[in-house]
Amino acid sequence: MDSGKTIKTKSFELAILARGDKSSEKLAILIPGRLDTKDYANFVGHAEYLAGRGFYSVAFDPPGSWESPGGMDLYTTTNYLKAVDELVEYFGNKPTLLLGHSRGGTAAILESGNPSVIGIILVMPNYGMPSPSSEALKTGFHPSHRDMPPGISPTKEQKEFMLPISYWDDARQYDPMRALTECKKPKLLVYGTQDTFTSPEAEKRIFAAIPEPKMIHEVDSEHDYRYHPDAIEEVNKAIGLFLSKSSI
Repeated sequence: MDSGKTIKTKSFELAILARGDKSSEKLAILIPGRLDTKDYANFVGHAEYLAGRGFYSVAFDPPGSWESPGGMDLYTTTNYLKAVDELVEYFGNKPTLLLGHSRGGTAAILESGNPSVIGIILVMPNYGMPSPSSEALKTGFHPSHRDMPPGISPTKEQKEFMLPISYWDDARQYDPMRALTECKKPKLLVYGTQDTFTSPEAEKRIFAAIPEPKMIHEVDSEHDYRYHPDAIEEVNKAIGLFLSKSSI
């Protein structure tokens, strides 16, 4: 079991949190949401659950964020995707399950075409392109603040990121919805009843429009479901059902 380790892929140094047997025949890569960290309680919980299901589970801090070295100029959708590709290769191109929350779900969708990927789990994902704030458009940066790990409640101390406009400029080249409608691999969509980014109604419409094989599951939670242990456990139960149904 590796935890708090930094590995060197072809292009990046990436801080990872790993659970399970590294010699396992199956890999799970867990992709945090925008400016979230691998060390949040939901990712630790999912990594441990998937390890119990026979996966070597690896959550990572995207390039330039948290414990992964580099400047914020590295923090782009392109580098999110390159990091996933390089992690798959680093761990031997094993059959790989992707799990992403929020913008991490966007990355999982866009990475679904990787030949090693055998399925994707999307937990309250974002399906469109991010829009820069008026401040980012004016100054070239947007200040963002995140709870400190384990992130089980809002923290008084916050980590600040100055996200550059290049993040949004880079994201314009990607079309997550197109990628999702073209994905023929097993897909699990998990939506929150109180998610303010994608409503349950919109989630159901999206689910109806995408090809089989697919599953959908409702969780009574807000977007930051890491605040709620019961929601994390509910997502794990949905993952288990998905894995069994999909024979992954």
